[in-house]
Amino acid sequence: MKINLPEKRYYSIGEVAKAFGVNTSLLRYWEKEFKQIQPKKKTSGIRKFTPGDIENIQLIHHLLKEKGMTIDGAKNQLSQSQDADKIKLKLLNRLEKIKAELTALRDNL
Repeated sequence: MKINLPEKRYYSIGEVAKAFGVNTSLLRYWEKEFKQIQPKKKTSGIRKFTPGDIENIQLIHHLLKEKGMTIDGAKNQLSQSQDADKIKLKLLNRLEKIKAELTALRDNL
């Protein structure tokens, strides 16, 4: 899944929800369910997600929405092979970027 987020230190919950095509309430729910999502909170309660949080959300989104796993299944999967899944996800993102670049080159020819 390609995410359209600019590179910066912190993202608001609205930006993250829009990038993943989900509601902000779903992100708050995932935050309660998965210990891998730990956004920074201001004293006013505003959440600020780091790029590390975005990677974890992307992995959780992949397991739940694309693979169709249950929350318990995704938790088990994350606890067993979190490093392997992160590597796969990074490779998939890199391949998507290369594909987009090649498509753009082909279109320009």
